[in-house]
Amino acid sequence: MARFRIVPEVYLLLIDGDRLLMSRRFNTGYEDGRYSLVAGHVDGDETLAEAVAREAKEEAGLTIRRRDLTLVHTLHRRAEEERLGFFFRAARWSGEPSNLEPDKCDDLGWFAMNQPPKPTIPYIRAVLEHVAAGRPYSEFGWG
Repeated sequence: MARFRIVPEVYLLLIDGDRLLMSRRFNTGYEDGRYSLVAGHVDGDETLAEAVAREAKEEAGLTIRRRDLTLVHTLHRRAEEERLGFFFRAARWSGEPSNLEPDKCDDLGWFAMNQPPKPTIPYIRAVLEHVAAGRPYSEFGWG
């Protein structure tokens, strides 16, 4: 019998005042046309904090030090595979956000924290509500 596997994902909550950085997926084959966060999968041989800092650099041109990241939410999600999403808030960063992956993202911008753009991926919208309420853990897609 094969060993159970779960896909680890990291998400960046980049907040400036009452604004949140969000990106609209494009041409990826998954949730295209919907807004999400700067995010990605964890590569081998890297920590979760290293992964989110790498994704911030690759997708938005931002430099974030690991010590400036705080894990604020964990999501256990059921999709085509089970996934664990780790949502990190950055206390500080350097650089101005810019779309470095125009082949995967057709909009990157600041949006009101309490009014994410429409359409936003449903589990992202749910996590934003949990984060606002101070809940550190949630589940999505389990029926």
